[in-house]
Amino acid sequence: MIDVQRLRVLRTVAEHGSFNRAAAALRLTPSAVSQHVAALERSLGAQVVARSTRGVTLTPAGRIMVGAAESVAAELVHAQRQVDRLDSGRTRITIATFTSGGRLLLPLALTHLAAAHPDTVIHVREAEPEDSLPLVRQGAVDLALAYHFDGPLPGRPGPASSLVWTSLLEDPLHVVLPDAHPLAGRESLDIAELAAEPWVLGCLKTEAYLRRYAERAGFDPEVRSTTTDYFFARSLVAAGLGISLVPSIAQTPPVAGVRTVPIAPPSPTRHIGVAAIRRRGLPQVVTMVRALQRQAAELDGTDPHAAT
Repeated sequence: MIDVQRLRVLRTVAEHGSFNRAAAALRLTPSAVSQHVAALERSLGAQVVARSTRGVTLTPAGRIMVGAAESVAAELVHAQRQVDRLDSGRTRITIATFTSGGRLLLPLALTHLAAAHPDTVIHVREAEPEDSLPLVRQGAVDLALAYHFDGPLPGRPGPASSLVWTSLLEDPLHVVLPDAHPLAGRESLDIAELAAEPWVLGCLKTEAYLRRYAERAGFDPEVRSTTTDYFFARSLVAAGLGISLVPSIAQTPPVAGVRTVPIAPPSPTRHIGVAAIRRRGLPQVVTMVRALQRQAAELDGTDPHAAT
């Protein structure tokens, strides 16, 4: 029999990358964490972590067990919610969202959800994808409006197969320049043309994305300011501090004194979608996903049932 507490310890070790940091998070001693992992390995008859002076990494068996740990935690949270509903008679749904996507896509979808399920208690929490997607897997939230750039969905260790990802919208990033900039009148720009420009960015992940594209174009961008708000970044562009790279949906409300120019293909793009847990059939989740599909389709003029 596999001990659930030992699975929880292994999941925390995987998240933090060392016994010491996992012990601090769990309020245990490193020795106790090591003993839990060793006991799990004995019960499985397989090694779940590889130990080194740089920390620990998961073995193939360990990755399987962390996936199981995520699923078990999610099912326990779901069961607790079902028990809670027996007393209250009301369903609670929690939605995580990143800021710019939530501002554009959520309001009308939430209105539709409330109308379709008037007895549902709706909670919304702000979270970036690297935090919200693990929360979905763990059962802490029911669905997440999220995005990713190139590559797989972000997040800490966990089974990607446990998530159902529904694509909603392609969100290309555009260059934002001061009105008086010599390139502001162009219909599109190649990113290599911006090699000498100073940059003001509204998101740390956007900076990492810019650096990847700039490396392909053969230059190292000079980033003079990084904020956590695209509106503020565009305001700094208007003040002449530099140029910016901003997703399409984050370009409202407008900022006076700036001009937005698309990047010539292959242009950097955010892929926006909604993630929910597999095998979790709450009708409110289905309603919300469909409402988000309709809202996204209105923005880009596509068939909402094609964005799956």
